[in-house]
Amino acid sequence: MNKIINPQKNEWSELLKRPSQTIEAIETAVTSVFDDIKRNGDDGIKRYTSIFDGAELNEMYVSDKEFLDAEKEISSELKEAISLAKRNIEKFHSAQKTNKVVVETTEGVACWQEKRPIQKVGLYIPGGTAPLFSSVLMLAIPAQIAGCNEIILATPPNKKGEINPAIIYTAQLCGVTKILKVGGIQAIAGLTFGTETIPQVYKIFGPGNQYVTAAKQLATKYGVAIDMPAGPSELLVVADETANASFVASDLLSQAEHGVDSQVILVSTSLAKLKEVEKEIESQIQNLSRKKIAIQAIENSKLIFIETKEVALELINEYGPEHFIICTNENDYYIDGVQNAGSVFIGDYTPESAGDYASGTNHTLPTNGYSKAYSGVNLDSFLKAISFQKISEKGIQNIGSAIELMAEAEGLDAHKNAVTLRLNSLKK
Repeated sequence: MNKIINPQKNEWSELLKRPSQTIEAIETAVTSVFDDIKRNGDDGIKRYTSIFDGAELNEMYVSDKEFLDAEKEISSELKEAISLAKRNIEKFHSAQKTNKVVVETTEGVACWQEKRPIQKVGLYIPGGTAPLFSSVLMLAIPAQIAGCNEIILATPPNKKGEINPAIIYTAQLCGVTKILKVGGIQAIAGLTFGTETIPQVYKIFGPGNQYVTAAKQLATKYGVAIDMPAGPSELLVVADETANASFVASDLLSQAEHGVDSQVILVSTSLAKLKEVEKEIESQIQNLSRKKIAIQAIENSKLIFIETKEVALELINEYGPEHFIICTNENDYYIDGVQNAGSVFIGDYTPESAGDYASGTNHTLPTNGYSKAYSGVNLDSFLKAISFQKISEKGIQNIGSAIELMAEAEGLDAHKNAVTLRLNSLKK
């Protein structure tokens, strides 16, 4: 890992850059696929699935037989683990339900807000180097709690055109309507435009690589909403001299193994601890099954020594990590001071892996600094807030003259007249 000692603030912008390909190269590829699929529908979907995934699709959706076979292939132990995670995720997201908000702003003027589910949603589940069935839980459960009518899941097939059985099993358990054997740019394009086989959705959710992230952002130009820009995984750990170096190294490596474009950062106010963690990383990485991926990700990653907690916190907020782990003797300082983070993990016994799987919080989070403006996926992500108002005769008399004056000042005579007619009718 790259080691940086007391970087100056004017160096932070360069220091905190994420590893990524040039935007121009990505956008060109994504736009080309979108244009093709908009014109050619299913034929384009199948062609790109053959090119990118090496799979020839006869059927685009998982069949009833595949659902049954998947359930048989999952061990009882894994089923129990998935059920535990499901219960915790349901509990946390169900608690996010809110009641109707009703306010009488002025006598006779009633305003209220009610939430309605997004009717058709698309869930993207990465399935390349790691089939993320945990992401099915994170997306399908809140969609089901919210009451979404149609939940379409898209995930890339293997070369035989098969979907990982854990993804199929979890999707069925969580109320997914259909499972589409399509991934990458072509999946996002299919959900954006709709094809002969794929329904168009109103909002697309889910993590993915840089191409999937760019495709989701392009989808917004065609009237489809997205949860957030969620690209390659990232983690920042802040640690002082009291931190457990072995734990810290394991957390850094847990994110590094996601993909070669992942990034992990250690910010430490202890130079000795920073060096200790570095040695632990070198030791632990040797035993990883995804060692090659982790090594490449570690090359994009950094060990940063900062002398004071005040400057450390400032740097952390500037970075805006997707995942933020706090392992210090002054955890409350960082808890109270953090402004930009997707999800925060506190103390020696709160690994980031807990949030990825079973603690109950959602692991679909903003990356690339977007935590400065975006929240992670939550129940409200699958809902729309609709405002209502009802005004009585007394109410329009109370606010009518103010409306007339404001409309007249903006030069909107019809707006004024809509009120004036009503007020005059009450004078008769």
